[in-house]
Amino acid sequence: MRLSQSVKPISYVKANTGKVLEQVNASGPMIITQNGEAAAVLMSVCDYDRLQESLALLKILSLGNKSIEAGKDVPAEMTFARLRQKVREERKLHG
Repeated sequence: MRLSQSVKPISYVKANTGKVLEQVNASGPMIITQNGEAAAVLMSVCDYDRLQESLALLKILSLGNKSIEAGKDVPAEMTFARLRQKVREERKLHG
């Protein structure tokens, strides 16, 4: 369901809490209005977790881009070579 189609006044949410939670869990986030204006977004825990994970990934990408711009990047070939060397060293130590 599109978010624009899932707009409910707070009075509806108060009167139909169970139904609203079922709808949010089945169809996605809902905009809650108060005095005719958007006041909040209600979403399932699953949707919230996915949103937080997406934001974390975007932050990691942003930090990576800043690192590249600052000249602190390492070519992938060098990174994999270092990893292969560490694996070889571990194999020698642990037979």
